[in-house]
Amino acid sequence: MREDVRGELSLTEFAQCVNLSVWRLCHIFKSDVGMPPIRYLRLLRMERAKFLLESSFLSVKEIAYQVGLNDESHFVRDFKSTYGYSPALYRSRFRSNGGEEHTRNGNGNGMDQGEPSKIRQQLVRIAKQSVLPSLHILVYVFSYIN
Repeated sequence: MREDVRGELSLTEFAQCVNLSVWRLCHIFKSDVGMPPIRYLRLLRMERAKFLLESSFLSVKEIAYQVGLNDESHFVRDFKSTYGYSPALYRSRFRSNGGEEHTRNGNGNGMDQGEPSKIRQQLVRIAKQSVLPSLHILVYVFSYIN
């Protein structure tokens, strides 16, 4: 899932590959990762999009496609709800700050430049709290199959 955020997540196929019901897979995934698989994939997509905005000259539409979202308006909405800025505004602010991350908190106020983004904190927390390494292996195997 982490390597290829472009792919569609079919919970049915994923569950069949690991010989679990969809409900049980979602339950295990949520207890291990802290969120449902679809939400986790969305977070991974937004992290990848942020990286591409910071490090490439791809258009917003091309970045949306690169992270697996074919509808640019949905991508812009999701990015803005995650980081507080539209992708284009985020890129321009990032470049005007000399490459330093600048996101807003939920109140619309700029965060301190040393404070990591909310999404990065969630991903770090998820990685630290992982108690089911076998699920990670299964996720890797499933992403390799597709």
